[in-house]
Amino acid sequence: MGRRLRPIVWGGIAVVLIAPDLMAPMAHAAAAGAEGRGSEFLLLVQVALLIGVGRGLGEVMQRIGQPSVIGELLAGLLLGPSLFGWIWPSAQAAIFPPTPTQKAMIEGIAQFGILLLLLLTGMEIDLKLVRKVGRPAVTISLFGIAVPFACGFLLGEVMPASLLPQPEARLVASLFLGTALSISSVKIVAVVVREMNFMRRNVGQIIVASAIIDDTIGWIIIAMIFSVAAHGTLDLASVGQAVLGTLLFLALSFTVGRRLVVLLIRLANDHLVSSSAVVTVILLVMSAMALTTHLIGVHTVLGAFVAGVLVGESPILTRQIDERLRGLITSLFTPVFFGLAGLDTDLTQLRTPELLLFTAGLIVVASFGKFAGALAGGAVGGLNHKESLALASGMNARGSTEVIIASIGLSIGVLSQNLFSMIVIMAILTTLAMPPMLRTALARLPPQQDEKERLEREEFEDKSFVSNVERLLLAVDNGASARLAAHIAGLLAGPGARPITLLQVDDHAPDAAASPDAPSSSEAAVRDAAKQVASESGTQGEVDVTTRARETTWREAVEDEARKGFDLMLIGVDHAITSEGDLSATVRELAAGFEGPLALVVAKGPSSAPPPPNGRILVPVSGRGVSRRGAEVAIAVARASRARLHLLYISTTGGEGANRAGADGEQDRAKQVLADATEAADRYRLGVTTAARGKVNPDIAILEEAAAVKADLVILGADRLQGEVLDFGAIVSTVLTRSEAPVLLVSADADQTARRSTA
Repeated sequence: MGRRLRPIVWGGIAVVLIAPDLMAPMAHAAAAGAEGRGSEFLLLVQVALLIGVGRGLGEVMQRIGQPSVIGELLAGLLLGPSLFGWIWPSAQAAIFPPTPTQKAMIEGIAQFGILLLLLLTGMEIDLKLVRKVGRPAVTISLFGIAVPFACGFLLGEVMPASLLPQPEARLVASLFLGTALSISSVKIVAVVVREMNFMRRNVGQIIVASAIIDDTIGWIIIAMIFSVAAHGTLDLASVGQAVLGTLLFLALSFTVGRRLVVLLIRLANDHLVSSSAVVTVILLVMSAMALTTHLIGVHTVLGAFVAGVLVGESPILTRQIDERLRGLITSLFTPVFFGLAGLDTDLTQLRTPELLLFTAGLIVVASFGKFAGALAGGAVGGLNHKESLALASGMNARGSTEVIIASIGLSIGVLSQNLFSMIVIMAILTTLAMPPMLRTALARLPPQQDEKERLEREEFEDKSFVSNVERLLLAVDNGASARLAAHIAGLLAGPGARPITLLQVDDHAPDAAASPDAPSSSEAAVRDAAKQVASESGTQGEVDVTTRARETTWREAVEDEARKGFDLMLIGVDHAITSEGDLSATVRELAAGFEGPLALVVAKGPSSAPPPPNGRILVPVSGRGVSRRGAEVAIAVARASRARLHLLYISTTGGEGANRAGADGEQDRAKQVLADATEAADRYRLGVTTAARGKVNPDIAILEEAAAVKADLVILGADRLQGEVLDFGAIVSTVLTRSEAPVLLVSADADQTARRSTA
């Protein structure tokens, strides 16, 4: 491995060392910079070196269990005066000349990179996690900020005046130092906890939630300190203006701004056809909010951070969009910014005994303050000593956050070059120490029984089809099936506040737009069901329902909506089944425009109602993939409606295969399939009964069992049959036609069906 990585790590420097001929154009470019003209050639060389060496060292760090940001910082140290400039000063000066114009070019990229880093940090903030964890996270964060802040502030007050660029502005420098020592890096903390598979553990969630609060409070503090620094003294009027402006900005952001950001992202996703339209809107939102904070007298980082929080809470921020934006930031702006921070760090200036001693003291004070604060906060929050020690170990990582703060302090002249270098070294060493310390502490905390149950349940949800549905498309008319489909859609969307688009279908007048009042009953059913689920589960947020009236054929209308990104389409129309047992033309036309998973609701009778509390849902299971998907949907509906499940094993084998398996083999299979489905339902403490009908035709078995248990709803998973016409086979057709109970048919998407058919 080492031989493969060495060219990656040293590739950027090797180009300069091995090929001296390249120095000629670099020297020419440096001379141009000295004359006041920036060189594009030199800028490209600088960016390429920072990206190549930074990403290479980041790869090394990740392979040894460290965050990649450490590698990017080390790249700057290697390319800067600490090593490259010490070994070959003329070459380092030619590549990174200190001329103002040339520095301004790459610093412009780095400054925009700061905003993007804060945007990304905000997108990783999970406010629901903070609300879930509650008191321990709040107390740990408050103590974990207050104690190291006080230590850092006192250290700033007693530090030698020679370390201050402006001794008369010691107060502001002390405030910056206190802030740099008090904030944990939520990005580093979250990455390490996630890599160790502790993100779902109680202690892991408290660590991440505490880091979230740390970061949030920290950026508010740094924005206000920036206002103080701008005036040079503690002007109460300016500080009060900054505080009031910040509070007003936060209040508007998390009320009006939250809805506006969600609306803009949805409009871009649904109506703009240009590539990466949502990414463009996100960048514009970040820029607008950063400019707003600048206008109210605080730093732009607060606006970028809050923009990230709001963007991260958007219910239709797909994984593809998130990964695309994250890839742009981590591949370009992150290595450039942290590499430049390393370039500004000159370790050769810290070689005197006094500065080395002060650097060591800074690291000790930072670690002591964070450990003492976290331990005290853990004790107040009701955690035991081992849990508090694990929290303190995790919260001690500074990483990217402190480097950003130090860079801001250096750019506005509050921190000296030496003090900046000390803070960077402190951030690197505390971050390097965090993973092994946290691993050791967490290894001593085995999960309790209730935590084990929760972990198993959440692991099941991660793999569950329903949990991964982000957006639902609901196609309904005004009949009984529509009301039942709308209610089921609300039950599925309520827990995660998943957005729903409602396509109003008028089966009697296919060429006319739906009447203005038609969508109201379905919308009301969706919202009522979602609110009921949200209130009972303790989740926050209202389901966003958007109603569309078609202007083209039903197939074209569905295709137009489907391209916006939907994970499931529910169809609820009357007369879905013809007298011959086939699916109606309306259902087939609607389904033809959607290639993803389908759910067809067929009500029975004019007043078909959803399963009542303690009602019974019949779920046929066979062990096949689509059967498990039906069971997952049934569990979700049962949880939301507080109904009971009746699991019915049905055999899907016949003929010679059944004869070879024998009766004993069929019984064993039935027991295993029912046990697996029961285990999944037991995770939510649902009432479950089971039955097996292995020797009866599946359709007859389902119909007889539904009548015997007086089922309120039958949820059936079935594959689409290959062909141009939508068809689920004779068994499903019989159940849909003859069942006296309402039926919810759940299918896989068309691509999955095709892959299984050709396998």
